[in-house]
Amino acid sequence: MSDLILHHYAGSPFSEKVRLVLGFKGLTWSSVTVPVILPKPDVVALTGGYRRTPFLQVGADIYCDTALMCRVIDRMAPTPPLYPDAAGGMQHVLAQWADTALFWAAIPYTMQPAGLPHIFGGAPPEVLKAFAADRAAMTAGMRRPTTADAAAQLHGYFGWLEQQLADSRLFLLGAAPCIADFSVAQSLWYIRRAPPVTHVLSPFPKLLAWIERVQAFGHGRHETMPSSEAIAAARAAQTTAVVPFDDRQGFARGEEVTVTPTDYAQDPVTGRLHGLTHDEVAIAREDERAGRLVVHFPRIGYQVKKSDTAK
Repeated sequence: MSDLILHHYAGSPFSEKVRLVLGFKGLTWSSVTVPVILPKPDVVALTGGYRRTPFLQVGADIYCDTALMCRVIDRMAPTPPLYPDAAGGMQHVLAQWADTALFWAAIPYTMQPAGLPHIFGGAPPEVLKAFAADRAAMTAGMRRPTTADAAAQLHGYFGWLEQQLADSRLFLLGAAPCIADFSVAQSLWYIRRAPPVTHVLSPFPKLLAWIERVQAFGHGRHETMPSSEAIAAARAAQTTAVVPFDDRQGFARGEEVTVTPTDYAQDPVTGRLHGLTHDEVAIAREDERAGRLVVHFPRIGYQVKKSDTAK
């Protein structure tokens, strides 16, 4: 069994980002397929309530958000580097833009009526209705672009990327790929799943050649694992990740807190502070089936708050 267990599903864009990173690294990993919509009892057993897809498991350590997951993978397998020095700080800025602005233009654009049958593979109306209700709950309060708005935004974004590749570089920030390439790639991969709407990419030949290079990394090697086995593996393991604790941030080690995404799927996870830095927060929690776990989140995009039930 691989030390890396990816909990994902086939059609998830952020899962594709991580799968491509695993392919770039040439890694072997275990694959747990999670439900596309709620309920997700086995997910909740491991994450404590975080419901986004994917998440990464290493024994009893659970990593949420691909921004953190990719850093963990790079630490475990540093060659080839996912964050090459030559790419500088701009790779992080570009990756965050791709995970937010580009993603939220690509999704509503692809989910237009012409794209839906390809995304859902002819699923019956009741499945589409359940999916729509689930995602509406996840994004309550968000103002998402119309199809026309999204198409205009994508044309602008893809034009920027085409210009970035105009000097015939192989990847977005130079001769070697970096985290920015994989973050951008997930949205193009999603659009290309729906052939009737891919004309938005036609004016950008360098970008199309670039996505072929990124997707050529593949997904590495993986073996299927049932979720029950992943839960048993967590219960049998002990947390091994070391996260420093910065007590200057107004929290105490062992204090009960909630960690909540600030954009969408704002489901809080409660636990005792295990580690805290400017980059990461880790909380310890107990689950009846999975045992003692440490759940890790990045700091960007998440609120750490003292629990209302803390004594």
